[in-house]
Amino acid sequence: MMDKTSTNENKGIDPEEFFGLLCTSKNWKSSLDRLLVKARKDLIFDNLVIYQTDFETQTIEVVYAKSTGRGRSAEADASWGDTLAIRVLEEKKLICEEPQHLNAKNRLGSAYLLGIPLSTAENLPGVLVFIRFGGPSYCEDDLSLANTLAGFTTLLLRQKLLEETTNKISEIQAVAQLQTDFINTISHELRSPLGFIKGYATTLLRTDTKWDQETQNDFLGIIERETNNLTDLIDDLLDSSRLQSGQMKFDFNPLRIDSLIRDEVTRIRLTNPALLVELDFETEIPAICGDARKLAQVFDNLLSNAVKYAPDSSIRISLSKQKDLLRIDFTDQGPGIPDIYVPRIFTRFFRVPEQSMKAHGTGLGLYICKQIIEKHEGTISVSSSSSGTTFTIDLPMTLSGNPGLKKEEVDYGG
Repeated sequence: MMDKTSTNENKGIDPEEFFGLLCTSKNWKSSLDRLLVKARKDLIFDNLVIYQTDFETQTIEVVYAKSTGRGRSAEADASWGDTLAIRVLEEKKLICEEPQHLNAKNRLGSAYLLGIPLSTAENLPGVLVFIRFGGPSYCEDDLSLANTLAGFTTLLLRQKLLEETTNKISEIQAVAQLQTDFINTISHELRSPLGFIKGYATTLLRTDTKWDQETQNDFLGIIERETNNLTDLIDDLLDSSRLQSGQMKFDFNPLRIDSLIRDEVTRIRLTNPALLVELDFETEIPAICGDARKLAQVFDNLLSNAVKYAPDSSIRISLSKQKDLLRIDFTDQGPGIPDIYVPRIFTRFFRVPEQSMKAHGTGLGLYICKQIIEKHEGTISVSSSSSGTTFTIDLPMTLSGNPGLKKEEVDYGG
């Protein structure tokens, strides 16, 4: 039964105070946190739960739950308000529920509930549920304060919807911009080598000029280089698509990371004989389970990036054991990556603006590296400053969910 008596005089939060909270909080949730701190001085409640209808499933879900005092041992168990919330939504009115029998020994077993409907958005109704353990009953002033709080909560949930919509629009715009940049980049990356190939092939086919053997070899070398660039571009596009769709196949077998890195360094030195690479490997590096071809692709990309974006720099590659991980660091002494771009460096299609003007690229290489390393249950990260950049790869010595090889099949000896 609702208590008709009133013990509150001129209590509550006025609209001006509420909008002050709204303007000085970073988001809807922090506004609500601060609002409840003020409200609880005048309105006793132990737990508070806010339900909102999910747009896709049209079922109610908890969007906010808070334990404020006496019920903290149960930390806002939202299930206490589920049944009442459904009733409030069905009957579309305020409902009070009190326990039929008081339990003096177990106050948490005597819950006084108050549910108030919220009109948060069209076709997305919500419910605000207050919970008191062990009483007292809700009085008229309590209902008045609760209704006021429900009105403010409705405005905050509308702010929540606005924040989510704004964030979603920003994400869509960011993806659209990346796709636009990608299309522009691919168009350029395709036209450039095709232009070279066509130009030099046409020159070699001219019948009015005879080219000596050395010149012909130079022209053919350029055609071969640009053909390789086209092949790499197409491979990146195909790999990116397969990784995104989950269709890329991995062949896991025992391998030696130290030998794999040495092979890639030897390979890249064939086209960059002046490249200085320092290898700092711990002794007795164990074999691990992995896809040698895919990991070689990662190492090749990191080495090629260092050559491309830090052409006059030496490269240091370190390999060490870190508990149950192998850690590989690729460090150059180039100009570094601006801090603002570091969090996006592994994003599909992303290229650092300053670097994209200096060298060819698609913005797919590091994205592919990250996907490959994660398929090996590892991580890849980057740290950068004006004195250089380090890419760090951590690979597990054993794979917990390896699809192609059992742990006992790998020789982990030195």
